[in-house]
Amino acid sequence: MNKFTLLFLFLLCAIMAQGLNVTNYKLPALRAEYLAASKDEDAARDFYAKMEKYTGKEAVVLGYKAASEAVMAKYVWNPYSKLKHLNAATDLFSKAVALNEQNPEIRFLRFVVESHVPAYLKKSNNLEEDKAIVIESLKDYKTAGLQPSLARIMRDFLVAKDRCTPEEKAMLQNLRI
Repeated sequence: MNKFTLLFLFLLCAIMAQGLNVTNYKLPALRAEYLAASKDEDAARDFYAKMEKYTGKEAVVLGYKAASEAVMAKYVWNPYSKLKHLNAATDLFSKAVALNEQNPEIRFLRFVVESHVPAYLKKSNNLEEDKAIVIESLKDYKTAGLQPSLARIMRDFLVAKDRCTPEEKAMLQNLRI
């Protein structure tokens, strides 16, 4: 191959890569973006726009897509739009859990969302099941594949407010993470 052909191929590849607009769905980035989205409307809109494009079947990423729908329900003002986002989140969480039933991160995301949904909507049907899986995973977080930083976030969220029984709370507070 001559230099002209190599240059042409390089430019073609660069143009194609730019046109594809490859999106990053790596878990550390998604965790940070979700946290920002839960605190800031602009970050939530950016996170939602990114996750709306996700068409894959990776269970945890699908869980974050569900969380992006739920966090948008927090920021839209129209009750119909709020319910639409919440229903979409519910459906996506069901799909994510079906793909990996024992994944503590998916269960934790759904637990966080459902714990903030008003009870009269009757959309918090999985709290006890999800909490049980998360607590069991935290007992041996390394075997469950959880990084210590994520395990601490999960533990701290569970022990805050009245999300656990006194026995569960005591056990979680005594965990060394």
